[in-house]
Amino acid sequence: MSFATSSRKRRNDEGLGFTLIELLVVIAIIAILAALLLPALGRAKQKGQQAVCLSNLKQTGLAFQMYLNDSADHFPDRRDLKSSLPGGYHPWTSWPPSDPRAGWAATNFQNYCPNLKVWSCPTAVNSGTGNAVQSVQSTSSDTNGPLCRYWAWRFDRTNDFSDPVMLEVFWGKSSSQAVADLQAANDPIVGPISGPVDVELAVDPYYPKTTPTVAPELKGRTIHAGGRCRVFLDGHTQFIIDPRTPLP
Repeated sequence: MSFATSSRKRRNDEGLGFTLIELLVVIAIIAILAALLLPALGRAKQKGQQAVCLSNLKQTGLAFQMYLNDSADHFPDRRDLKSSLPGGYHPWTSWPPSDPRAGWAATNFQNYCPNLKVWSCPTAVNSGTGNAVQSVQSTSSDTNGPLCRYWAWRFDRTNDFSDPVMLEVFWGKSSSQAVADLQAANDPIVGPISGPVDVELAVDPYYPKTTPTVAPELKGRTIHAGGRCRVFLDGHTQFIIDPRTPLP
């Protein structure tokens, strides 16, 4: 091999080595950028999912409002429907201690909200939490009826109204009486109630990690990691952060 040929080969080898180093540097930079961007993309995805859920709840809250407007400002009393839907009225010995599933509402308000899909957060459809037996309920007696995956705590019992626990339940009450009763109950779990703006109507299912009776497979879980979406009696929606539910 001549000196000139050897020199050209050495330069070519050195150029190839430099290119490989550059490639490794570029790969490293891409990896670093991906590590920085992926959490941000994950947060953006979560925000998008929350937005869809809040939109659903906005529509369910509007259905409540339209019903109240057409019913002399009184909530429905559908304890019969709550008991007759598939699975019936079913309080749990674990969590929740009552049955806040809202399949009855989707059926009762169908004239005001014909799209039954809004009663189920799209994220919940593919979520183990959203498909837990305590979370999901059919909206009709049909075998393949649409499913509801929201809770309505103020319609979670079918007791007689002489039972003190019914002070916090809204069946058949006027909205003003319902708010007054909830204030009178002074439930520390509910928190202070200044008016309709503080009265929750529907919410994502959630299973606090601090509640001893929550099943292990559900402990700390909700539909949207770190909190839950909800709609209030005055019609506004909100995502509330709750450190008791860090898991999706």
